[in-house]
Amino acid sequence: MKYQVAIIGGGPAGYTAAETAGKAGLSVVLFEKQNLGGVCLNEGCIPTKTLLYSAKTYDGARHAAKYAVNVPEVTFDLPKIIARKQKVVRKLVLGVKGKLTAHNVAIVSGEATIIDKNHVQCGEEVYECDNLLLCTGSETFIPPIPGVDAVPYWTHRDALDNKELPASLAIIGGGVIGMEFASFFNSLGVQVTVIEMLDEILGGMDKELSALLRAEYAKRGIKFMLGTKVVSLAGASSEDGSPQVQVNYENSDGPGSVVAEKLLMSVGRRPVMKGFGLENLGLERTERGNVFVNAQMQTSVPGVYACGDLTGYSLLAHTAVREAEVAIHSIIGKKDAMSYRAIPGVVYTNPEIAGVGETEESLQKKGIAYRAVKLPMAYSGRFVAENEGVNGVCKLLLAEDDTVLGAHVLGNPASEIITLAGMAIELKLTAGEWKKIVFPHPTVGEIFKEAL
Repeated sequence: MKYQVAIIGGGPAGYTAAETAGKAGLSVVLFEKQNLGGVCLNEGCIPTKTLLYSAKTYDGARHAAKYAVNVPEVTFDLPKIIARKQKVVRKLVLGVKGKLTAHNVAIVSGEATIIDKNHVQCGEEVYECDNLLLCTGSETFIPPIPGVDAVPYWTHRDALDNKELPASLAIIGGGVIGMEFASFFNSLGVQVTVIEMLDEILGGMDKELSALLRAEYAKRGIKFMLGTKVVSLAGASSEDGSPQVQVNYENSDGPGSVVAEKLLMSVGRRPVMKGFGLENLGLERTERGNVFVNAQMQTSVPGVYACGDLTGYSLLAHTAVREAEVAIHSIIGKKDAMSYRAIPGVVYTNPEIAGVGETEESLQKKGIAYRAVKLPMAYSGRFVAENEGVNGVCKLLLAEDDTVLGAHVLGNPASEIITLAGMAIELKLTAGEWKKIVFPHPTVGEIFKEAL
């Protein structure tokens, strides 16, 4: 069969592209070898946030007395938390499938292989297409640490489905995924150790706010080992003979080791580049080996587009969604271009931390002059009303002409209000122009107006 658009991968980029193309009246075929929704919906963004919300609710109940609410006994049921997560995922996967079906997208389950830019094979069938979109996503990266093949460890997928709490958990990697799982298991009473090779957690986020978040979780009992390189892994046993994992490391204090009941590998993800015939297209690559695209998400081969993790710009679902929209707009002749000026980053810990635009570190590296404006979140009346005894920070970065360059927030609900700053950055507003916007009162988002 022939289609105007063929899409490999049914994650956020793939299903967004399929829906957008279907709405535009194009004939579309979407190939997905596992589950619609990709990693984000099935084993990433949505399931982790579902677990974290349960943990946040539990935290809230435990500390309800701060708000003059008495909860005599607070418990949780981990198997039911996991079951609810699975229910949420199933509901949303069905929703994605329903939207695609409503727009006449042909969904093909199976591994697709590229023959050339106009032909894709899946099973025994060969599909012809005018335009090909590559939306293959990313996979967990397991570093070649000596001993890694000899010890049991969790990936994020295993941690999501675990129904029994370990007494202790060592997490290799203090990035977004590592910190979100650290937050979840810490809330449920697990002894957590985070081992990070860099000198601060959350490498891409604002360092000052990341340090404040780390300090908050250190108060809650998480042990952080920064500037620490894992050199090997080995099996170990507890006093009662239960199996454990020994993480051997080196840092400025010399060699050492951490022993925990469970080990979570969380050092990052890498784009899926193999297994679907990418080499048959001969696409131009970037210096880092990612697929090169222009502002319309077109690759070096006419009629072939790449969206999401393959491009290497941002391994985030919301970036992939926007890239997919741009790609389809290019196909239908609608003027559009991808901008990476204001891609929000969020860590759904409790409290949340979010940032958009430049950080102080990125501006310093680029040699761009700026001034930083910082304000305690307590300047927001709504924040004070809802966060008894909790501190937070809002930081804005302004250019010499007062154009908003970056914004960073530590405090709930940072994930919900960061878009306000993202819009200001994308539209290149000055502080004065942004301040003219009327913010509803009382909202936490008013903190930006207070800081300007």
